[in-house]
Amino acid sequence: MHDLFVPAYQGHLLAGVDEVGRGPLAWDVVTAAVILDPENPVEGLNDSKKLTEKRREYLFEEIQLKAKSWCIARASVAEIDTLNILQASLLAMKRAVDGLSITPEYVLVDGNKLPKWNYASEAVVKGDSRVAAISAASILAKVTRDREMCALDSDYPGYGFAGHKGYPTKVHLEALDRLGVSPVHRVSYAPVKLRIAQLELL
Repeated sequence: MHDLFVPAYQGHLLAGVDEVGRGPLAWDVVTAAVILDPENPVEGLNDSKKLTEKRREYLFEEIQLKAKSWCIARASVAEIDTLNILQASLLAMKRAVDGLSITPEYVLVDGNKLPKWNYASEAVVKGDSRVAAISAASILAKVTRDREMCALDSDYPGYGFAGHKGYPTKVHLEALDRLGVSPVHRVSYAPVKLRIAQLELL
């Protein structure tokens, strides 16, 4: 953790919120909210993208074991295509905080936008590497979504979901050209929309 963010709120019911999966062409956007326990700290938290897969898996269990409360939520592919990815992400964040077993007194959200809710809250740019609770949320969200993408690799073989996790890599785009659009792809995203349009021209 570096350049730590110090919120005005200094109580013990602080929730951190983050999302994973805005950029991929397929599957849900996954969010998490976490209230850490200062009496039972989780060591080694950082932005989930900066940790090895093995370390993330270990911390995933530690966070769930030690946190005062945590919740994993999502917005579906249909919601992303209907609302747009930003609004769907904010909706999923609200669902994660609403799902906590303890109501937080203050919420810190990664990024520069806040959901529409009644929680006292603040957006923190690069919060996943500056706020421990947001780091914890990023780990829960990423591990959950990565596991789901690996499972989808079996359901929709050939797309390479286990490798690229739905992001628009060369392998993924070539698979889209070869196999067409699957039911878990986001049809509002330009590379997917383009391929649907090309098929309609045939």
